[in-house]
Amino acid sequence: MQEILNIAAYKFVAIDDSPVLREDLRERAQALGLMGTILLAPEGINLFLAGLPDAVRSFVASLRADARFADLETKESWSAAQPFRRMLVKLKREIIRMDHPAIQPAAGRAPGVDAPTLKRWLDQGHDDGGREIALLDTRNDFEVDEGSFDGAIDWRITKFTEFPPALKAHRADFAGKTVVSFCTGGIRCEKAAILMREEGIENVLQLEGGILKYFEEVGGAHYHGDCFVFDGRRALAPDLSARAADASARASEDIDLSSGLKK
Repeated sequence: MQEILNIAAYKFVAIDDSPVLREDLRERAQALGLMGTILLAPEGINLFLAGLPDAVRSFVASLRADARFADLETKESWSAAQPFRRMLVKLKREIIRMDHPAIQPAAGRAPGVDAPTLKRWLDQGHDDGGREIALLDTRNDFEVDEGSFDGAIDWRITKFTEFPPALKAHRADFAGKTVVSFCTGGIRCEKAAILMREEGIENVLQLEGGILKYFEEVGGAHYHGDCFVFDGRRALAPDLSARAADASARASEDIDLSSGLKK
């Protein structure tokens, strides 16, 4: 039975009380029997949690009671086993490491495109303005190898800090196209889209909610393979079923979730 609810969520928002918030969130999560990872940084929050459905939803409800996280959106999936083996709340400089201090997502988001609209554009071969779609995978190479959108651009980066120089080398490739950046849950592609707009690239959008929200809303259309995830499930199919049902997430403990880099 698929009785463990897994959620992924993030929000770029100014946080100036991370040490206090860290203890509060850890106590709440542990009291509810949740496991996973929460990252806190001055730029926002990033979390991956799993547990019994009522416990997970209770935690999310309490988090949304904080005005900073009132509109926090989650991506949900299910598993037969707990894919994490402990509860971690970490303080970071960035919730997704880019090492590009000019990026301040909390000051304003790049425009996004939702999953049904992107599917429609891919079905018809262009956006509503007739422009060619350039799908840009902002994930690391080992994640892309598990699956990606058909024809997506893959720069074979090994960590997200390599994205800015890769963009400088390839920015001319996007002339006259609508660029849609995407990643697992939305966090990396949001930062990537902001950087591209700051670099003067026009018609840049982020895929709202990333691959996981796309799977949830429209399935696997125009996508091949699975989506790598940083927990004991290893990867999710387009129907959000898990490739593995590991009782622990040893692999995820070897991952720095703020960069997607294997330690």
